[in-house]
Amino acid sequence: MAYNEFLADRIRQILHHKKVLYLEKQMMGSLVFMVDNKMCVGIIKDELMVRIDPEIEVVALEKEGSRLMDFTGKSMHGFLMINPEGIDMDEDLDYWIQLALDFNPSAKASKPKKKKT
Repeated sequence: MAYNEFLADRIRQILHHKKVLYLEKQMMGSLVFMVDNKMCVGIIKDELMVRIDPEIEVVALEKEGSRLMDFTGKSMHGFLMINPEGIDMDEDLDYWIQLALDFNPSAKASKPKKKKT
């Protein structure tokens, strides 16, 4: 199943409203929004993926619809998945996107891949 296009449009609207410069990357059937060349938020099927400060993870996990990301079968601290019920309201989606944007300046960028010669 491809990612939820309606959710992608909602994310674009919020980022545009906040005047955030971003790039979109499609990865393994999902869509990722990169801010400052760092993964910020994304969509996997119909769920929102957010990269937040691991220091606030415990509090964030108390919100409806959130869980640790376990895309690889192993929990990834600082990455949460939010189910559709947790982002049904625009205010809830904005909350999660803002958490990711707040963490983005201190998030580490992925190491650049070496070019094959």
